[in-house]
Amino acid sequence: MKKLDWYILKKILITFVFVVGLLELIICVIDYTEKNDDFIKNELSSGLIWQYYLSFIPYIASLLTPITVFIATVFVTAKMAAKTEIVAILASGVSFKRMLFPYLIASVLIGSASFYLNSYVIPEANKFRLEFELQYLKDPFYNTDKHIHIKIAEQDSLEDYIYLYRYDVRRDVGSSVTLERVKGTQLVEKITARQINWDTTGRWTLKRWQRREIKNKREIITEGDELDTLLNLTPNDFGNKDRIWETMTMDELGRHIKLQKSRGADDVHIFEIEKYVRYMSPFTVIILMAIGVIVSAKKSRQGTGFQIALGFVIAFAFIITFILATAIAEAGSMNTILAIWMPNIIFTGVASLLYKTVPR
Repeated sequence: MKKLDWYILKKILITFVFVVGLLELIICVIDYTEKNDDFIKNELSSGLIWQYYLSFIPYIASLLTPITVFIATVFVTAKMAAKTEIVAILASGVSFKRMLFPYLIASVLIGSASFYLNSYVIPEANKFRLEFELQYLKDPFYNTDKHIHIKIAEQDSLEDYIYLYRYDVRRDVGSSVTLERVKGTQLVEKITARQINWDTTGRWTLKRWQRREIKNKREIITEGDELDTLLNLTPNDFGNKDRIWETMTMDELGRHIKLQKSRGADDVHIFEIEKYVRYMSPFTVIILMAIGVIVSAKKSRQGTGFQIALGFVIAFAFIITFILATAIAEAGSMNTILAIWMPNIIFTGVASLLYKTVPR
């Protein structure tokens, strides 16, 4: 890398950090103002509040990264154009493509750091953040689902299912329980019980149970008051699932998707969307930085302010496109991967069209 590359790279990274820090400060002040009454009501210590914001800050930073990269790029490049630095660079024999090299390095560095943080660091911080919000800032969670039906195991040609009428998360007790073992289309075994209780040892206890087995075309019935059993099921499966995907690292996300698919769950696509978004985000940083350079590299008579305003318009358009794409993916109206990558595809086309207008 040459002095010119280091010059541009340093400007981009410093401006990016400054913009992120400034927006973080504004958001945290507003957030604290809104939540201060809850902090006082729950008599929370300053240490606990500080710990909450230590987990809140990286979460917000990850959301802001693509847009702040774009804003930082427009700001730096527009100032360089206003000072005729870009004209001097091109006049010295450096091509526009070559001038993009430090921007590419910056976008790769920021995108890679963002991917690692979103995949492994921020999910760990989100575990504390969401638990804190659930305990102190939101109403207590009650599972109101009825007629819960879950596939809990599959081995060889046997499949195990559990049905509960309702599950009480406060007492870890399920009512009107049915356990079924199916081979193909044939029912092999069925256990019904009045209740199922979670034991702290990691077992489930069936209350007032009855087992019906089909062996050699004969039905064998046994019953009792209590029956301990191990199931591929925990109370967490009935807990609060609001934004739970934000607390999962990439490894945990992959295992959870595999587990939910084996159970035939209908919310698998939500976790798949989160996975695909994490893979998409680094490429978004590269695309938005390229657009930022292109829209601000040409010296404008309207001044730097016009170029920055234009940058905000394009950033707003990207946000709207991303929200629409996510909604389409959640609705299942389009292939999930294609829907999530749609903003990147569209704005890659926008970047290609805008590239024809840049100074050579």
